[in-house]
Amino acid sequence: MSRIGGAYLSRSAQRGAVLRAALLFGCIPLSSCSGVQSALDPAGPEAANVATLFYVMLVGGSLIWIGVVGVLAYASRLGREPHSERMAGWVILLCGAVGPAVILGALLSYAVWLMPNLRPWTSSGEPGLRQIEVTGEQFWWRARYLDPSGAPLFEAANEIVMPVGERVLFTLKSPDVIHSFWIPSLGGKMDAIPGRINAVTLEASKAGLYRGACAEFCGPSHALMAFTVKAVEPAAFEEWLDERAAVDRPSDAEGLAVFLRHGCGACHTIAGTQANGEIGPNLTAVGARETIAAGTLPNTTEAIARFIRNPEEIKPGVHMPAFDMLPDGDVEMIAAYLKGLK
Repeated sequence: MSRIGGAYLSRSAQRGAVLRAALLFGCIPLSSCSGVQSALDPAGPEAANVATLFYVMLVGGSLIWIGVVGVLAYASRLGREPHSERMAGWVILLCGAVGPAVILGALLSYAVWLMPNLRPWTSSGEPGLRQIEVTGEQFWWRARYLDPSGAPLFEAANEIVMPVGERVLFTLKSPDVIHSFWIPSLGGKMDAIPGRINAVTLEASKAGLYRGACAEFCGPSHALMAFTVKAVEPAAFEEWLDERAAVDRPSDAEGLAVFLRHGCGACHTIAGTQANGEIGPNLTAVGARETIAAGTLPNTTEAIARFIRNPEEIKPGVHMPAFDMLPDGDVEMIAAYLKGLK
């Protein structure tokens, strides 16, 4: 019997409490095995192959671990009598060399055989191929949609829409440092390197909203550089393309005037207006996005105003200057105008 918190518990009750605590803490890591950013909850063929490879290697590693623990248990508890040098040599040879070599060799062979499916290649000249040019910048993602010939259609930021059941070619660039484009639920990662163009093809097998991230440390706000991927049915994707390609002048003329008067259009583009800057994210239809500041804040008028006033407070190292010198009324008017862009 022992006293815990003023009460006496039997040893069986103590063991039960320890077991429940161990199960509780053991289940915490499993919470990352599903969701919008999990490589173990695949939503595409490439991610499914990655998950399969993980499970196969987990089994192989477990076999080696079980063998080592089994030999340790035998030596410490069961093997009381000394063994001959000949027997010890056989144990070292079989358990320390042959067994691990066979298992690791089988795992390597399986990984090499699976590799073409982990990184399938599609030529940019393939007829009807969807193409999206993604540029990683500190600390956000520029997404430029291209037609099958490679001509630009329009540009977005921090959100990608792609059709279900169709392979999409992502060409990756970076103007500053190395970033890494990764959508765990759809496939493996690929670096975006300054001065070089890399490419990766991905396919979504089911509709849904997935989270992507930069998987290469790129500065103080590296962890605040997320993006969302929305996989929709092909008909809905075509409809979305038509809506984005249509250029309509926003109706809030007063909010647009304040936006332009304070120089925001020198860095940002809003289709159908005089704002045509290319330094910062494209703000066309920014009000329809799930988040702002690359997944850092919810897309609300208050959050937009907060980011305008002091972006450095929210994303350290961001290149956008603070506009805390503007009158509160102007900041709120700009935020309301941007939120209304759908």
